[in-house]
Amino acid sequence: MSKTFITLVATASAVTGAAASAAFIYATRSERPITTNVPSKAPAPAPAPAPRPPHHPPKPPANDLPAPVNPSGIFQYGFPGPINDLATRHSLTSSYDRRLRNPNWVAEHITPFSLEMKNADRKFSLFAEDESIPEKFRGKLKDYFRSGYDRGHQVPAADAQWSQAAMDDTFFLSNMCPQVGNGFNRDYWSHLEDFCRRLTRHYPSVRIVTGPLYLPRRDPVDNKWRVSYEVVGNPPNVAVPTHFFKVIFGEDGREGGGVALGAFVLPNAVIASDKPLSDFEVPLEAVERASGLEFAAKLPAERRRRLCEEVRCSVIVREYNDRRKELGALRSP
Repeated sequence: MSKTFITLVATASAVTGAAASAAFIYATRSERPITTNVPSKAPAPAPAPAPRPPHHPPKPPANDLPAPVNPSGIFQYGFPGPINDLATRHSLTSSYDRRLRNPNWVAEHITPFSLEMKNADRKFSLFAEDESIPEKFRGKLKDYFRSGYDRGHQVPAADAQWSQAAMDDTFFLSNMCPQVGNGFNRDYWSHLEDFCRRLTRHYPSVRIVTGPLYLPRRDPVDNKWRVSYEVVGNPPNVAVPTHFFKVIFGEDGREGGGVALGAFVLPNAVIASDKPLSDFEVPLEAVERASGLEFAAKLPAERRRRLCEEVRCSVIVREYNDRRKELGALRSP
């Protein structure tokens, strides 16, 4: 539809409206009684009405009496929450969600030097409950037993090989979420973790924030949006996320320098290995809205870059699988 056509339609509408208004005014005037007295001169114009003062609702009378109640008195018994159990460890910093028994987010920092250091072995690390979290809110090893889900690392053990203590920190259940095993945690999710490590070839400092999401889905029956997720454990305590996010900061190493930002959201489901990683790239604001978190509030716009415009955002499947096979061969007797 051309702009000329739209203009013509608008003009015709205006003319039609004006004609209708004129007809209405003419009909209204014709109903008035006709008088024969014609004044010899035009009447003086009526004085303009005085402006009305703005209307302000009356204020309630001042009440200087002390409040008869004290809602904050509940704090004498304790603070109800929520409490997010912030933990700072060798290889990660995390915030824990007591209600869902999953982390809110887990942050890590990798560099070319940290990844070159090989001072840890995964076979010496054991999955462990996080005793810094109160027992009634803690994810437990038995919650994952026969659940059908992997204990999925948010910060991978492979990123913390620079010391055994650092690697051990990644095995706390507060760094875990239930993840689909074959096709996701052991496959595409691992490829994404490998992509993050390969970013250290382009950036001297890479920071990654990872966490779960619980996103709505449209009900095919009534067409309404609902959030629905499975809960595992005995009793059922640990929520199974519908999706996971990774927010990546590629730092150029200069004080006040550029920071390449990338945000990805993946479903907690089987993902074909040939699926392009770019299909899962989303605006940072989308992750913030879905998670209720803010990741770069203090990063000025002039320092921001788009990660996938500076590097090729793709997973390397065969290279990673071959590396995993070689690692397995080295460990086999």
